[in-house]
Amino acid sequence: MTSLRFAPWSLLAVLLLFASHVRAQAYDGARREEVDAGVHTPVLTKPPELVRFVEAVYPPEAAAAGKTASVEMLITLDAQGAVSDAQVTRPVGEGFDEAALAAVKQFQFSPAEVDGVPAPIQLQYVYNFVLQAPPVEESAPPPPPPQSTLTGQLLERGSRTRVEGATVRCGDDPEAPEATSDAEGRFTLRVAPGVCDVRVVAGDYHLFTTKETLAPSETTEVIFYLMPKAPGFETVVRGAREKKEVVRRTLERQELQKVPGSFGDPIRVLQNLPGVARAPFISGQLIVRGAAPDQTLTFFDGVEVPILYHLGGGPSVLNSEFIDRIDFFPGGFGSRYGRAVGGIVDVATRKGASDTLHGSVKVDLLDSGFFLEAPVADGVSIAGAARRSYVDVLLPLVLPEDPEGGSLLVLPRYWDYQVRMDFGAKRGETGPGRHSGYVMAFGSDDLLNVVATGGGRNRDVTVDARTLFHRLKGDWTYRHGNLTSVLTPYMGYDLGSFGFGESKLDASIWSLGVREDLSLELQPWLVARAGADVRFEHLVGEGSLPTLGGVQYPSYPGAEPQAEVQYIKRTANTFDGALFAEVDLKAGPVTLTPGLRATYSRIYGQTRFAYDPRLWARWVLSEKMSLKGSLGLYSQPPDAFNLEPAPLGNPHLSYERAFQSSVGVERQITDAISVDVSGYFNRRYDLVVSPGDNVTNVDGTITRYQYSNRGLGRAYGLEVLLRHAVTRNFFGWLAYTLNRSEQRRAGGDPYRLTTYDQTHILTAVASYRLPYGLELGARMRYVTGRPTTPLQHTFDRYDSDRNRYYGTYGPTDSTRFKPFHQLDVRLDKNWLFERWTLTAYIDVQNVYNASNVEATFYDYRYREMFEVPGIPILPVIGVKGSF
Repeated sequence: MTSLRFAPWSLLAVLLLFASHVRAQAYDGARREEVDAGVHTPVLTKPPELVRFVEAVYPPEAAAAGKTASVEMLITLDAQGAVSDAQVTRPVGEGFDEAALAAVKQFQFSPAEVDGVPAPIQLQYVYNFVLQAPPVEESAPPPPPPQSTLTGQLLERGSRTRVEGATVRCGDDPEAPEATSDAEGRFTLRVAPGVCDVRVVAGDYHLFTTKETLAPSETTEVIFYLMPKAPGFETVVRGAREKKEVVRRTLERQELQKVPGSFGDPIRVLQNLPGVARAPFISGQLIVRGAAPDQTLTFFDGVEVPILYHLGGGPSVLNSEFIDRIDFFPGGFGSRYGRAVGGIVDVATRKGASDTLHGSVKVDLLDSGFFLEAPVADGVSIAGAARRSYVDVLLPLVLPEDPEGGSLLVLPRYWDYQVRMDFGAKRGETGPGRHSGYVMAFGSDDLLNVVATGGGRNRDVTVDARTLFHRLKGDWTYRHGNLTSVLTPYMGYDLGSFGFGESKLDASIWSLGVREDLSLELQPWLVARAGADVRFEHLVGEGSLPTLGGVQYPSYPGAEPQAEVQYIKRTANTFDGALFAEVDLKAGPVTLTPGLRATYSRIYGQTRFAYDPRLWARWVLSEKMSLKGSLGLYSQPPDAFNLEPAPLGNPHLSYERAFQSSVGVERQITDAISVDVSGYFNRRYDLVVSPGDNVTNVDGTITRYQYSNRGLGRAYGLEVLLRHAVTRNFFGWLAYTLNRSEQRRAGGDPYRLTTYDQTHILTAVASYRLPYGLELGARMRYVTGRPTTPLQHTFDRYDSDRNRYYGTYGPTDSTRFKPFHQLDVRLDKNWLFERWTLTAYIDVQNVYNASNVEATFYDYRYREMFEVPGIPILPVIGVKGSF
């Protein structure tokens, strides 16, 4: 084919001339005369522009003959730019002249201006007829070579967890195409057909290799199971966050799951850290830096719970699979926490699985339990767990026999449950304002019976203790930029009961509370945190107790005296509200964190206030060494029923208070070995002690208060943690605590040891991974015996008012139990299958059967003391399946 090309038009001349003559006029007065001196020459001030072009029809014969031409024309434009006339000035014939005229007459120009006004003009225009070479037909590109598609999903071997962010390629050529797995573990790789040497690289997983034969233009779908470097579907405990408190210790998941004597329970590992004294095996609480157990509080997701461990030395009251993080503060904790003068344990639960169904079933000689988690919709997941013990069946089989024919039964029984539903942002969803939250219900029930009868005991002893609690909590988290808000409403029910002989006590608590935590990063060197902590409680206490002294009643005849009892029931309402705030100020290597907690309480009709300023400091000397220190005041409200009028309580009790201080150093010795040394001094004052003061009233009568704030205490010591981090085959640590805990009554009495003093606490933990999926660990503990008051019976002391005997004792806490020492060993064996993991273990407590004393009691005349032994050698065999 041919086509036309045209040269642009050109302006040659302005042919229209016109002239104006202005007649001179004379004006009267001062007006001057203006006279036209001659003829004006018009000036083209704006040339026309072609705004519409019409292509001419190329004459067919000329085109066939390959002829070209240029037709010169004179075009006349009117004042509007339209072609009013066109004439050929140099004809070329062969149809070119007619074709050019027909096209040009359809042109449209912009108006030309002469002397600044539109005017008609003539111009010369040349229309060029040019033949264009026919286009060369391009050959079609060769078809692309055939490709093959390899698509599939990456799962963790043994649990089916989706592996995100892994790289999949054929061979190890750096130029080879590759694919990255998404949040669901899915990938798509397009490569040349043939044999593909698949290589999958992912963090925390061993290199995966295999061969796949890929056919041309076909898709091959696969599922690859990657071997984790830490096998099994285990609890993930997050690494330590940026430290604001002086002492916060976090252990890795292998450490938490594999410590001997813990039965795989992460929270029990806290008992092996510096600053934690050993509690009797029937206790479910912690003794931290010499403080009383009730002075250290336990929180689950910021909500207080009454106990941390099941009674009888059992596991923690939270299933280990639910644990996301454990923050342990032996002292110097932030203003977010209150109502405690000892330490804080805050256990954070984790969100349920968002990829697929996961779970585990565990069975051993102590208890059985299960855990399940699964997504139910996009952005919604649920998780649940339950556990039931049968220790009460096992312990009687291993307790030592009384050589005199008596019997001692320690029968603990427990169960617990947790249910959690998460909702909020969908997987991978991001944005400036993100909402997420969850609702969780959890609870625990513990029942402990101790029965000692016959033999050399002339007194049968029965002890019944029960602790029950339920919690229902919500959590709503909102993040926008550098602002984070966490709102936590909750409600709960607690029941505690204790029976010893004829005495029975029951206390129940209905609680309702809410927390709000705000965090805002104002500058890289300035972070502010603030919030509120509000709780309301309704308490009901009742019991049957021996009649109080001073009331005469006839004794009850018989071989064993029995006092009259009286029934007491009380109710109380308490309110505790606090506001707290703190900021992180960073200046180079130094970080300062001042904080303040202000508390208002309304307890049993009494109003109390407390203000607790606190300060932390950290100085990073180098990448491997830091100094740290803290100062602060801490407050704990008195128990509501202790504010009863005399003689049961004292309505004038105030907060228990503590001044806590510490200083320490952290040093990274090698890549795997670190040491943490902290010294501390805590002074506790205004402690509630019994008996209280005797007050003489105006009328001369005497009021005997059961309690007073005359207690003083102090604790000081040194904590050392030498730790070998988790490496390929080994982890372990050595923890040593040097502690002195003393107390006295105000008024000049000298300091003496508290019941909770354990001067030396040494714990060594080590675990080594053997071939064939075996792992062997050991824990050795040595603890100074707890102080006790000796019985010095020289004669019987009988109280006729209460119709009972009393003991004669030596100086308070002047002797100790024998030191505690025990070796525990654990052996694990893992079998890793494609879709599930099987673990078998044997956890042996007290390997060499050491005889440790846990408690004592006396015959009814207090002539002889009997020891309650600890758990003897106890092998626990169990299996756990995870998927």
